[in-house]
Amino acid sequence: MEEQLRDFRNFLYIAWDHLGLPDPTPVQYDIANYVQNGPKRRVIQAFRGVGKSWITSTYVCYELMMDPSKNILVVSASKQRSDDFSTFTLRLISEMPMLKHLRPSDSQRNSKIAFDVAPAPASHAPSVVSKGIFSQITGSRADLIVADDIESLNNSATQTMRDKLGECCKEFDAVLKPGGDIVFLGTPQTESSIYAAMPERGFKTRIWPARYPHKAKIKGYGDLLAPKIIEEIEEDSSIEGDPTDPKRFDAQDLMEREASYGRTGFALQFMLDPSLSDADRYPLRLSDLVVMSLNPREGPEKPIWAASAENMVQDLPNVGLPGDRFYGPVTLGEGTWAPYTGSVMAIDPSGRGADETAYAVVKILNGFLFVTDAGGLPGGYSEDTLKRLAMVAKEQEVNLILVESNFGDGMFSQLLKPILGKIYRCTCEEIKHSIQKERRICDTLEPPMNSHRLIINRSVIEKDFDSTKGLPPEKALRYQMMYQMSRITRDKGALAHDDRLDVLSMAVGYWAEQMAQDVDTQIQNRKDRKQREELEKFAAHSIGRKPQPLKWM
Repeated sequence: MEEQLRDFRNFLYIAWDHLGLPDPTPVQYDIANYVQNGPKRRVIQAFRGVGKSWITSTYVCYELMMDPSKNILVVSASKQRSDDFSTFTLRLISEMPMLKHLRPSDSQRNSKIAFDVAPAPASHAPSVVSKGIFSQITGSRADLIVADDIESLNNSATQTMRDKLGECCKEFDAVLKPGGDIVFLGTPQTESSIYAAMPERGFKTRIWPARYPHKAKIKGYGDLLAPKIIEEIEEDSSIEGDPTDPKRFDAQDLMEREASYGRTGFALQFMLDPSLSDADRYPLRLSDLVVMSLNPREGPEKPIWAASAENMVQDLPNVGLPGDRFYGPVTLGEGTWAPYTGSVMAIDPSGRGADETAYAVVKILNGFLFVTDAGGLPGGYSEDTLKRLAMVAKEQEVNLILVESNFGDGMFSQLLKPILGKIYRCTCEEIKHSIQKERRICDTLEPPMNSHRLIINRSVIEKDFDSTKGLPPEKALRYQMMYQMSRITRDKGALAHDDRLDVLSMAVGYWAEQMAQDVDTQIQNRKDRKQREELEKFAAHSIGRKPQPLKWM
């Protein structure tokens, strides 16, 4: 029995049996083997729900059983999460007969935050202690550091957050005893996950995806894919696309989750596809936008973009990919402002699903497009939502409202028109699309963004980020327009939610033909008109001649 327990997988079986759980699955056994026998600095990336935290918590008990003198530090994204890890560990020690000799004595530390095991020698450091990633960990000492899901949507949504998280991880080296181990457990939360940079810091990463990847995708994983997965595909190529752990998630379950997460989200959190970190897959870059404060009635005649450090906008929340930044205009030409020559508001009704009613107001001047307002509203066809949309149209002084009519067969516009009649009289038209949505959005937005002719109001970005704070972290990012913009691809179903980006593309698409304007020519024409107006006024005042009607020049 003692010889058999040298293999952690046998202890895992006993622990699972004690907990009344089904026998560990082959994938769980493979993860357990890597937890025990992997290199001293190892990263375990496995799909959500595979049980990697339970396995590693059981491993902590195993390590203390084999050597009670060890000190173990558990770190998670939140203090509550790490406390749950250590609580589970303490319960196993308290309840499993095999571990009864480890139960803390009355004179030892004994709490879910920190506890000792009975045979442990006196030490400043507890046998097991739990901390949050942003808490004070310096001063502790550990033979084993378990970083359990230190990356969450709450602490990795922006590049600034990810940089801060990466710096905190460097503190582990100051805590680790000579010859100690660091084990990272996690599922990437963003395409720019800190786990992607771990190999550069000397960590060995192993990945267990939820489905067997197709051979064309295997190369993208490099040497990160678990050898067991590769061997099974080589033995039988027909399993490509099948679940790797059908006892946990069968094919039907994974299909439902893919539909919910969207193709990109599923590839990230269930397939753990490292190729998603390649920004070239994403055609729209936040750095191509021109960000500035806008007036709802007048805009700059010639905003000029430049990706320089001087005009980088650093005080706005940035949910883009690594290296993607916001930039303001380096100059506004001659600094003159003029009234917009057109204003359109696009609306995409939500119906009764999880989507929201999205809107975007886009104005045009000299071939430049200005996003003065945009956002999402709950409520679908409710009167309150209709009134709020009408008020936005009034405040923004729009000339035309476009309504997506693919849903409800035009019902939304019929309900909106009476409200507009009371609040703000404006033309309302329906628009239908037959082209694949993702391709249409990319094809519409990419040209004006690449040419830096899409200018966006600072308040739109701020409101876009703040509007989802009341949503659960796993949903908040997906509803934000800036997140959708930086993550969309031309693949069908790339995003779980794309309403805000879709409605922006509708408004931008309306101005596509009118964007083919020479900016300098338009500015000169406007100067000529103003000069002629002044001459006509002078003539009328000096010689009493009636001013002649002005013609467009």
